[in-house]
Amino acid sequence: MAVALIMSSFVSAARIGGGAQQYVLAAHKIDPVLAPTVLLGRSPAKGAQGQVTSPEVFRRMLADIEADAVFGMVDLVITGHFSSPEQVEIAAGVLERVRAAAARQPVVVVDPIMGDAPDGLYVKPEVADMLTERLVPLADWITPNVWELARLTGLPVTDAASAAAAARALGRSALVTSVPGAAGEIGLLHWDGGEATLFAHPKLERSPDGTGDLVTASFGAGLVEGLAPLAAAERAARAAAEAVQAALTWGATDLPIVALAQRVVRPSARVRIERL
Repeated sequence: MAVALIMSSFVSAARIGGGAQQYVLAAHKIDPVLAPTVLLGRSPAKGAQGQVTSPEVFRRMLADIEADAVFGMVDLVITGHFSSPEQVEIAAGVLERVRAAAARQPVVVVDPIMGDAPDGLYVKPEVADMLTERLVPLADWITPNVWELARLTGLPVTDAASAAAAARALGRSALVTSVPGAAGEIGLLHWDGGEATLFAHPKLERSPDGTGDLVTASFGAGLVEGLAPLAAAERAARAAAEAVQAALTWGATDLPIVALAQRVVRPSARVRIERL
C-alpha cells in the first residue's frame, strides 16, 4: 500500500490545492494523508475568506500523524500552499523526519506556490523567501510555474528555451508548468540534469484553476509507481490536457477529477514532444 503526505490547502467547493490532489492520488490507488495549511469554502480567487491553520495546530496535527507511525509508511510527500513562514519551517522539519523514519526512501515533490502572471506574488513575501530557502533545497523535484521559476532564479522565463535555461541555472530537478510552446500551445517542461523536454498541447479558451495541482499529484504518483521521471511527466501532461478538455466539453467550472477517474490515470490526450 502506497501512502502520500500532502501539506497544502483544503478548499471544499473547488478542485484546487491539496484537497484536489487527494482525488488524483486516490485514483492511482495511493492513500492520501492531508495536513491542511488553510481551510476555505471556495476558491480564494472568488473572494473566499478562509481560516489559516495556526502554526500550533499545524504542528500538533503533524505530530499526531507522526504518532500513528504514518511517517514510516510514506512513499510520497507533496508540499503546496503555505500561509505563514512558520508553517514552511514546520514542513521542512517534517520532511527531514519522514526521510529518517521511512522504510523506503520517499519521493519529495515541492510545488513552490508563490504567485503567477499577471498579478505576481499572492503569498506573503516572507513565505516565498522561506520556500526558497528551506523547502526547495529539500526537494527531489520542484513543480513551479514559469513565473515562480523566474522568481526562484532571477532570470526571465518567457518560453520553453528560457524555462530550460532557468531550470539548468537553478540546478534542481524540475517539472515546470504553464510553459508557452509554439503558437497557441502550453505545456510542461521536464529537466533532471540532462536534456530538457517540453510536452505541449493546445491552449484552450478557458482553463479551470488547479491544473498545476493535478500535474504535481499525477507526476508524484508516477514516480511512486516506478515510472521513469520523463514518462511520469508525459503522463501528467496528458492528464492535464485531458482534464481541461473535459471541463470545457462538459461546461464544468472546476476540473472534473472524480468524474474522469481512470482517464486521469490513463490519459489519451495528445501532446507534442520537443527536446530542447
